[in-house]
Amino acid sequence: MRRELFIHLSFWFSFFVLISIAGHFLSLSYLPFWLGGLLGVFMPDLDHLIYVLFLGPQELTSQRVGFLWEKKQYKRLIELLYETRSERKGLIFHTIFFQAIFLVLTFWIMSSSSSLFGRGLVLSFALHLSVDQLVDISEMGSLNNWTKFLPIDLDPGKLKICWVIGMLLVVMMGLFM
Repeated sequence: MRRELFIHLSFWFSFFVLISIAGHFLSLSYLPFWLGGLLGVFMPDLDHLIYVLFLGPQELTSQRVGFLWEKKQYKRLIELLYETRSERKGLIFHTIFFQAIFLVLTFWIMSSSSSLFGRGLVLSFALHLSVDQLVDISEMGSLNNWTKFLPIDLDPGKLKICWVIGMLLVVMMGLFM
């Protein structure tokens, strides 16, 4: 859990520092951008909670989460969700289809919203999804969990190219905001 948290926070912090330096967003008035980004780092993980509570409550992990919730052992609950994240294959946010839609939404918000909080939130959310894909590529060697609901079968090389394109889009949206 700590390793993944460190990975996400270090990517987020590095990316937001790069954006702040490149865009001259170094004053205190850009604090809402950073706060939105910090919230956006954790929002995609709500997908795991949605899954265990509503989509797969009959699974053993879901029952364990429910037990830990009743006992108010929230730290252990979060650790369990991180330890068993690769078991959940029906996540909503963690699919290529959702990410494509979310990248369009991110572009829309980055180009038309004046809310720094909203910009930081969606940019960080999109970055988190890309980092999750990178972790899956490095740990499992594939993005099979991300393409489960696609009617076509993409080879790993094409999926890695899709990942690079998605990551470049996130970086470009952040730098040109």
